[in-house]
Formats: sequence, structure tokens, C-alpha cells
Amino acid sequence: MRLAKYLAHCGVASRRRAEHLISHGVVSIDGERVTDPARDVDVSSGVTVNGAAVLPEPHEVWALNKPVDVTSTAREPGRRRAVTDLVDTERRLYPVGRLDADSSGLILLTNDGELANRLTHPRYGVPKRYWARLQKAPDEEQLRRLREGVKLDDGPTAPAVVTRVGAAEIEIEIREGRNRQIRRMLQRVGNEVVALRRIGFASLELGELAIGDARLLSTSEVKRLWKDAGAMESKTEKRK
Repeated sequence: MRLAKYLAHCGVASRRRAEHLISHGVVSIDGERVTDPARDVDVSSGVTVNGAAVLPEPHEVWALNKPVDVTSTAREPGRRRAVTDLVDTERRLYPVGRLDADSSGLILLTNDGELANRLTHPRYGVPKRYWARLQKAPDEEQLRRLREGVKLDDGPTAPAVVTRVGAAEIEIEIREGRNRQIRRMLQRVGNEVVALRRIGFASLELGELAIGDARLLSTSEVKRLWKDAGAMESKTEKRK
């Protein structure tokens, strides 16, 4: 197995983050520092990260209803809490993608780097759904522009699925994951987001999960996530 993929399977980080760790020289094989993410390894290769042995561990996927002012990072230096502080597990979990500190709602955490990579990589176009309260009621022209795609500073967005659910409330589904994308889209069409909550990720819904609570996903839910991302469950999971 490629080194970067092995690190992802072991829950060290997503595959892209694992490649970053390797390129920065913190990964060793049998005591030898390596910088090639394609190096072939297995459980007997003596892989370490910053001197700590890396071995496979059972995968977990958690759903968390993130409160506002909690950061979507594995750890947060300073005063603010991180999403990993709200999940009661001994596994080394990492958030799947990001959710702004001033936004709330559904965020996934896992130690399965391969699944995290598939759920967040633009190639797979996994949908994410949000409820937004706006500064003012959107007119039909604003909704049309959102549905057709909006030109942002970092390029045009893909068309969004938008439904009006209240006078100044919408539900919006996107398949991209740019920084503060929905807020910037609404600004560009002449409106402002007052509150933003993610209510769905792939086939998973936030449902009745209370704010600040987390739950471990079932095997069937994880299998659906793999299907959403265009693949069956990982080979590591199949062998269990």
C-alpha cells in the first residue's frame, strides 16, 4: 500500500494531509526518514510519524451537531473549543472538511482518511445542504443567480439547488467546499447570511441530534457514505 494511503487508513490524517506530513519529513520507515508518498508499506514496515508508531486501528465515523464558536479543527490552540473536544472516543478523529466557527450544524469526524478524502475531494461532488437565515427576503433574481452559479473572486461556483422555506430563509445545496462559500455567494447577489446551519452531508441528515451532541454512525450509515462518495467500503473495512 502507498505510504500516504497507509497513513490515511491508520487514521493519522486524510490522504492529502498525509502527503503534506510526508513531504515535511516527519514520517519514517524503519528509522529512515522518507519523503515519497508512493513508497510501498504494510503493517510490518515500522512506519512512524514524529517518532510515534503508526498501526491500523478500527475506523469510526461520528456525526456532530457543531455549536457556533466551536472550530472545525482537530485541536485549537487558545480559548475556543474544537469539534474533537465534543466527541467521547479514544480514537484520533479528524473533521471531514470544515464548517466555519460562526456556522453550526452537521459535521462528520473520522479516523478513516480514505473516506474523508472521498467525501471532501471535488472530484466526487458530494452534496452538502444548509439552512440559511438572510438579512432580507431574497427576490427571484437573487434565487435565479444562485441556481445558475455565482462569479466569486476565486472563480464561478457550480449551480446550487435553492429552496425558499421562509420569508427570509432558504435551504441551499452545494457540491463544492470553498472557504465561506455560501456567505460569499449571498453577498455577491446582494444579500447577507445572518445564520447558517448545515443540515445534511451526502445521504446523512442532521435530524434531531441536539446542539453539541455527537453520535457514532452505524455500519449501514457508513456504507451509504461510501456509496455517496462513489465507492464501496474500503478494503480495510471489508477485512474486518
